[in-house]
Amino acid sequence: MKAYILKRLLSMIPVLFLVAIFVFFLIHFIPGDPASVMLGPDASPGEIEALRQELGLNLPIYQQFVHWFGNVLQGDLGTSLYMNTSVVSAFFSHIGPTLSLALLAQGVSIMIAIPIGVLAARKRGTGIDSTFMLIAMIGMSIPSFLLGLMLMLVFGVKMQILPVAGYESLANGLWNHLKYLILPAISLGAIQAAVITRMTRSSMVDILSTNYIKTARAKGVKERMVIYKHAFRNAFIPILTILGETFGSLITGAVVTETVFNLPGIGQLVVNAITRRDYAVIQGTILIIALTYLFLNLFIDLLYGVVDPRVRLNRK
Repeated sequence: MKAYILKRLLSMIPVLFLVAIFVFFLIHFIPGDPASVMLGPDASPGEIEALRQELGLNLPIYQQFVHWFGNVLQGDLGTSLYMNTSVVSAFFSHIGPTLSLALLAQGVSIMIAIPIGVLAARKRGTGIDSTFMLIAMIGMSIPSFLLGLMLMLVFGVKMQILPVAGYESLANGLWNHLKYLILPAISLGAIQAAVITRMTRSSMVDILSTNYIKTARAKGVKERMVIYKHAFRNAFIPILTILGETFGSLITGAVVTETVFNLPGIGQLVVNAITRRDYAVIQGTILIIALTYLFLNLFIDLLYGVVDPRVRLNRK
């Protein structure tokens, strides 16, 4: 197991290097000059050029990359041009709302998807199965921002039972914290639930058609035990994989939803950084997110051994 973990950790190095190269050059090739944005439209060309030299933007692009990546290897992701703080500090000051939203949205998706997916598998080929799969297909097709706007209209404007925008930290009380996250969590979680539902149904259908499930039923084992003790446990590895992928996408893909609901999370940080051409924040934030995603995948892989002992045996 230790050798497996070490191998996975070493495999992250080239991935992060490629991500760093791609992000750095993509951001620098996008039209726009941080010096011009910082000084405003009234700045003279001399003032802009002086600031470019101060920031090192006048250097060849490859030299800028070598300087930046050298600092990254030392744990320095740079300093924001606007917030006068390190990229790491800026990231962790915005991660709270994003993490709370992702956890709540994942909880919503699990509570919706797994029971529906299991029921659809049990009722395979019936009207119930077809209805659930149609709803899942529709859910996968609706953009999260559109669903969010619809929820804002119904629950925020018409019924006025939940706020349509803003954020309260957990320090101000659990309910004050959650009430600002319920609508965005539903708008994100419902779409992820559609993906998880389809995976749950597909995995359960495969397991329910196996011989040992048929044998258990023939021996008179209660249906509830057949479904949840024998079938679901063996079907859970593909479901666990999709849960890890959807949670990663909730963290990385909440930009639009956070913008719609005005949440001060990572999405807002990245959008503001792109608008201001704050290179250090964009590059550092994406690199941290990529690293988080890699560690999340490693964690999910290690959980396979908890769910299925055969996986542990294969990794010794």
